[in-house]
Amino acid sequence: MIQIITDSSSLYTPEEAREAGFEAVPLCVCIGGSHERDLLLDMNQYYAKIDQGLLPTTSQPPLGDVLEAFEAYKDSEIIDIAMADGLSGTYQTACGAREMSDHKERIHVFNSRTLCGPHRYMVQTAQKMKESGATAQEILTWLREAADNTESFLIPQDFSFLKRGGRLTPLAAATGSVLKLKPIMKLTKDGKRLDKFGIKRTMVSAAQSIIDNLREKQLGSNHILYISHGNAPDDAAKISALFRNTFQNLEVRILDLSAAFVAQGGPRCVAIQYIRR
Repeated sequence: MIQIITDSSSLYTPEEAREAGFEAVPLCVCIGGSHERDLLLDMNQYYAKIDQGLLPTTSQPPLGDVLEAFEAYKDSEIIDIAMADGLSGTYQTACGAREMSDHKERIHVFNSRTLCGPHRYMVQTAQKMKESGATAQEILTWLREAADNTESFLIPQDFSFLKRGGRLTPLAAATGSVLKLKPIMKLTKDGKRLDKFGIKRTMVSAAQSIIDNLREKQLGSNHILYISHGNAPDDAAKISALFRNTFQNLEVRILDLSAAFVAQGGPRCVAIQYIRR
């Protein structure tokens, strides 16, 4: 048997994941002295606290929780699909839990090198492959290929969240001086940092510059585009329309970012990501 395990970067709550046949261990979120678990807190209250000036912080899932998930399936071959190493300690925590397990030879911890939309797709596809009878090695081979065929961009509304989180290259951090404009960040190929991609005056022009860059990729029916946002549904809808009008047969999915990722990208940020099917 094979068991898929992941974290809340996949934007699945633990309950939703179990209903789909896998496990999702949520990241930790702290705001205003309140310690919560990602995707399990009231987002209206969360945004209200940010509006009051409280700054959220995040951390990887507790090692004990990950180890407990591994031990619950000690008779299975486990594939843990973790969010990008470098953006979070989640991957390293899973590796640590694997080393503590007495059946570590049957645990595979995979660094997705991505997060949110593409990460969600990787988990969903791995689960479908498992249900179709694929072996663990077949699933891992597909995951490696998928990780090589995805790109992620982020348009923050408040650059200070990203700068404070330390997940930027030195060049990208210098962009903080242009807060009245729209800095555009791109996830580095190794998935460890966000780098400067460009600067525009509006959200629409920022999205258009990403579209112009992706024309050579010929996005279409072989891809899925994810637009994930931190309480910015109008911006997400506008960007979705731009992509649909540019790339024929491109499936566009809009997702709400969880508290952990709003803590990093800031309120009203918009992530634009694609992955090849």
